[in-house]
Amino acid sequence: MRRGVERQGLMGGRRWRPAAAVVVGLGLMAMAGCKKEAAPAPEVTVQAEHPEQGMIAEHIVADAVLTPLAQAAIEPKITAPVSKFLVQRGDKVQKGELLAVLENRDLTAAAMDNKGSYEAAQAAYATATKAQVPEDVQKAELDYAQAKANLDLNQSIVNSRKQLFKEGAIPGRDLDTALAALVQAQAAYDGAAKHLESMQKVSREAALKAAQGQLTSAEGKLKAAEAQVSYTEIRSPIKGVVTDRPLFAGETAAAGAPLITVMDTSVLIAKTHLGQSVVQLMKVGDKATVSVPGVDRPVAATVSLISPALDPGSTTVEVWLKIDNKAGTLKVGTPVKASVTGRTVAQAWKVPAAAILTAQDGSKSVMVIGPDGTAQRKAVTVGIVDGDEVQVLSGVAPGDMVITGGAYGLDTGTKVKVGPAEDADAGAKGSDRGGDD
Repeated sequence: MRRGVERQGLMGGRRWRPAAAVVVGLGLMAMAGCKKEAAPAPEVTVQAEHPEQGMIAEHIVADAVLTPLAQAAIEPKITAPVSKFLVQRGDKVQKGELLAVLENRDLTAAAMDNKGSYEAAQAAYATATKAQVPEDVQKAELDYAQAKANLDLNQSIVNSRKQLFKEGAIPGRDLDTALAALVQAQAAYDGAAKHLESMQKVSREAALKAAQGQLTSAEGKLKAAEAQVSYTEIRSPIKGVVTDRPLFAGETAAAGAPLITVMDTSVLIAKTHLGQSVVQLMKVGDKATVSVPGVDRPVAATVSLISPALDPGSTTVEVWLKIDNKAGTLKVGTPVKASVTGRTVAQAWKVPAAAILTAQDGSKSVMVIGPDGTAQRKAVTVGIVDGDEVQVLSGVAPGDMVITGGAYGLDTGTKVKVGPAEDADAGAKGSDRGGDD
């Protein structure tokens, strides 16, 4: 019995030991099955292209507003009701064309009154110069001649009586009477001579000046009255289009308040303000374009004015771009994007702007695909920037494959492959899912 028990124990031992070995073996196999193989190096999909050679131009872009080349906000000089309008908003007008008429009956009457006064002054001037003044001079000359003749007569009487008095033919009182008469004749002669001289030199000149002054005054009053009448006729000082007419016939137009606005929209000006350093690269006559909302293609323009002084408020320079608008498609007041062509290089090596990487210190670089298919960083020097294109002065060769998409955050030495952007996005999403597993 004891041997049987021992045999059974040995047999039981034999049965147990193999079972344990199987369990251990299965566990090792399960662990081996769960262990993953080493993952290969990741490969990033990027977009790349060779540098392109061609023309590149610097474009200075700024916001601008379209304004007319010429405009006139016509303000009446007098306050009066509007008698009638001859134009509507949107009408084309010529320079000097009558646009509106203000009530002017009272002013017309005043002008007529002043015209009558002027004509009376003309008649008085004619009388003074052709009749009155000559008659006064003639009378003075006649008085002078009579006084001289009377003086000569009395002088001869005195001479004869002196001779007779010497001979004793007449008494002394006759000689004294003749001498007294001579003195009176001499005084009358002197007065007539002075009066004639005065008429010839002073009175005639004064009379003519007085008549001329009255005529000039009357003429000035007439012109002032006629000017008041002319102020009631509102005429256009320029050729253009009526853009505003705030009043209607019968309403009172106030002096100094715009009654009609006329703009010359055949040529528009895009006004913008640029920094002084940018303006130094520009000159009058430079070509430019203007992007207008609602217009498919940029509109051609030309730099027509560069302000010679800085704006004191913004310390910028005002620049005008001249635009042909004979078709009338562009509207005054429209905000636009102005682009002025600056420096131009005919044969420049250029890459997309997305390929340029800028470090915190301002240095520029690009990522290129090396011969081993890995990303390599190259420092570059850039020149003109034209929208989506950048001129590369140094750092890349014509044969380099420059990464233009997917270079941001790419480490040097990363395995890359060239593919469309959709593949790069899908690859990135797949990598994210793999990380989550």
